[in-house]
Amino acid sequence: MRPRPPTYTKFRDVQAEIERTGSAIFRDAEGVESLIIRYPYSIQYIHSYAEDSPFFLGLAEGKLRGSRCRRPKCRFVYATPRSHCMVCGAPTEWFDLPTEGRVHSWTTCHFGSEAFLSETPYNLAMVEFDGVGSLLLVRLKDAVESDCYVGMPVRAVFDPNPKYSITDVWFVPRR
Repeated sequence: MRPRPPTYTKFRDVQAEIERTGSAIFRDAEGVESLIIRYPYSIQYIHSYAEDSPFFLGLAEGKLRGSRCRRPKCRFVYATPRSHCMVCGAPTEWFDLPTEGRVHSWTTCHFGSEAFLSETPYNLAMVEFDGVGSLLLVRLKDAVESDCYVGMPVRAVFDPNPKYSITDVWFVPRR
């Protein structure tokens, strides 16, 4: 019979124990004990970008593609893929966005998914472009938290080995 895993009141101690043995018990401030185990999980997922495919194919070509409403009286411009205008409902068309913009807002992430653990802490920014009515959420690299500010000029950098994902583009300060 396996012995009961050790009990901890600090989650960082639980994490260290899980790394060592694969299990631990966390006791919260109210005395409730929760068994925590390491449980590897893997899944193969087949995904279609469908109508958004030109956006992701563009990243692999070093281009940012936005969507523009086809209705002449609307012509709303999106920095993100849209098959139909969210203002008037008309179909949209693809066009190339500029690869330079400005930080509209930003945040520093001190926790992240497994894909970003090696980059933690990392910055996420909402980038605005001249003449575009929406923002693009991207990683902001080559800048520490104290470097970031609203209005900071930035430029796109594209992964030379694309994975057909939004992580194929990030922005850096324009110097």
